[in-house]
Amino acid sequence: MVQRRYRRRAWYRTRAYRLARTAVLVVVLVTMWSRCGPAGPGGAAGRHAVASAGSHSGEGAGAAGPASTAPPAPPPRPLPRSRPVSFRVPSLGIDAPVTPLRLDASRQLETPPVDRPKLVGWYEGGPTPGEAGTAIAVGHRDTRTGPAVFAGLAQAKPGKTVEVRRVDGRTAVYSVDRVKVFDKVGFPDEEVYGSTGRPELRVITCGGLFSRRTGYTSNVVVFAHLTATK
Repeated sequence: MVQRRYRRRAWYRTRAYRLARTAVLVVVLVTMWSRCGPAGPGGAAGRHAVASAGSHSGEGAGAAGPASTAPPAPPPRPLPRSRPVSFRVPSLGIDAPVTPLRLDASRQLETPPVDRPKLVGWYEGGPTPGEAGTAIAVGHRDTRTGPAVFAGLAQAKPGKTVEVRRVDGRTAVYSVDRVKVFDKVGFPDEEVYGSTGRPELRVITCGGLFSRRTGYTSNVVVFAHLTATK
């Protein structure tokens, strides 16, 4: 009998310890979530996460009612044609001059001169900054002398801006939608270069594995769309 009582008390103590440990774990996870997400103001994903959390929390239900949200700003009107002169990605510390690029004899897009690794190339046969259609900007990831202008391009984050100043003094501001890496074999031309019906920008550099014989195996592509002009 004494042994059974001892086992019962020990079972209750073990169960109480497990419940307490579970409660502590829940508190820790909630604290970690409140510190880590959403990431912060400004990004569309962050605003969506904040709105979702508020709508499901039940906090203030029946008192304040649902929070009012402002209607989304209308998209900016496309700009007339004007060639680019400078290219900035503030979040990556990129601030570079721009040179025009054409297609070579085999219908491949040229690249900026290797001896000018900090130069961004802009395909002059496509839209200029802010113009309707899908514009193309390219740059080196590295050269024999070291890192080049787009060494950190793969670190671009959705919601961050790309600013392209034009010769007419205006600036086209694009917001990053996503960053993808594509193998050069089977590169999806239509997805990358195809028009979507609004002013967009693709920023392209090398990626993947490197071989001295064949170069890089992939391309890093930043997809962005026009969100402001100034």
